[in-house]
Amino acid sequence: MPRGAAQSLPAPRIWGDAAVTHAPTTEAELAEIVTGSFRTKQPLAITGGGSKAGIGRPTNAAPLSTRALTGITLYEPAEMVISALSGTPLAELTGALDERGQMLPFEPADWRGLLGSGPTEPTLGGLVAANFSGPRRITAGACRDSLIGVRFVNGKGDAIKSGGRVMKNVTGYDLTKLMAGSWGTLGILTEVTFKVLPKPEASAGLVWQGLDDARAVELMSAGLGSPFEVSAAAHIPANLASGTAQTVLRLENFESSIAYRREKLAALLKRFGSPDHLDSQACQGFWWQIADVAPFAQMGGAVWRISVAPSKAVALAQGLRGSGDLKLLYDWGGGLIWLLAPETAEIAKAVEAAAKAQGGHTMLIRASADYRAETFAFGQKDGPLAALRARVKQAFDPANILNTGRLGG
Repeated sequence: MPRGAAQSLPAPRIWGDAAVTHAPTTEAELAEIVTGSFRTKQPLAITGGGSKAGIGRPTNAAPLSTRALTGITLYEPAEMVISALSGTPLAELTGALDERGQMLPFEPADWRGLLGSGPTEPTLGGLVAANFSGPRRITAGACRDSLIGVRFVNGKGDAIKSGGRVMKNVTGYDLTKLMAGSWGTLGILTEVTFKVLPKPEASAGLVWQGLDDARAVELMSAGLGSPFEVSAAAHIPANLASGTAQTVLRLENFESSIAYRREKLAALLKRFGSPDHLDSQACQGFWWQIADVAPFAQMGGAVWRISVAPSKAVALAQGLRGSGDLKLLYDWGGGLIWLLAPETAEIAKAVEAAAKAQGGHTMLIRASADYRAETFAFGQKDGPLAALRARVKQAFDPANILNTGRLGG
């Protein structure tokens, strides 16, 4: 099955009306629609291709799709900069980059299989709004770190531009970074600009078998802290890897460099045993599966995304023991934990408590509509951070019409 293809899971209930009420074809048309909604206080449910519509609380609002805002507007390979309208399919942009041997550094994830979202198409606006990043995030940064410019329409219908086509472009508030991960609650993206990088010539994987979680995190930390440029590190525990745990490190760049670094890295980590090897093709397939959380795609249950310092990952996992039939997957050297669990209120409380105890935060990525509505977790914060988020929301969307309720509150 190709990467990102829909799996045989029940399709999630799409929040809001399934029919598209608004489908603007230009930024000016979009601004006019939002201005009208601002005046009437009519909430809007913002969506692009719809591949992530099952994330967050279900809401009832007039659906607005940016799918008609499509097309690459600028590509300068020599300057390693690309711009496109927000409704542009992610595959269109990555295809254009691939032809010139370039890539988005943060290795975008594609969760259509995980979410069972059917024949949808991830768009650039949705990618930025969710700030999705794959296994290379640990070394290359997140989506927001490659994002250098945006255009968007705020909740009053004002068209705003932030950033530009060069990295050094900081004047006043960094609205570009603010829009990344805002989930359409602060503004509706119309155009995005990325800094891109050359694709690695080759890649290789080193695979250690049979390590427990604590030893695996120790190995991944040692590998990432070595001078041998490990670009990704993941651990699949035994109950998810057909009985034998796998801990995998990735090396990328020139073939000759990989051969040298693979030998040196194996010697450095010999206390963990001798690793098996993945060639470039097998390595690519493996990391696609990690980015797309493919091991959970065919399994029922709620899927949680937990971010924590790698040094706290094992303690967090131990804090969840006894909470039921759980499966874990470690990415980012242990800094990102994927958790598959039954949909119960008790487990939701346990997940939140375990993450809070270790200074981490959680996000409920996949669950039934009822569970998302009743047991909601989207990294909400109390105290000063909650107050700050409320002030930012008031400044950008004073009538509270953009994706109202999707992030709770």
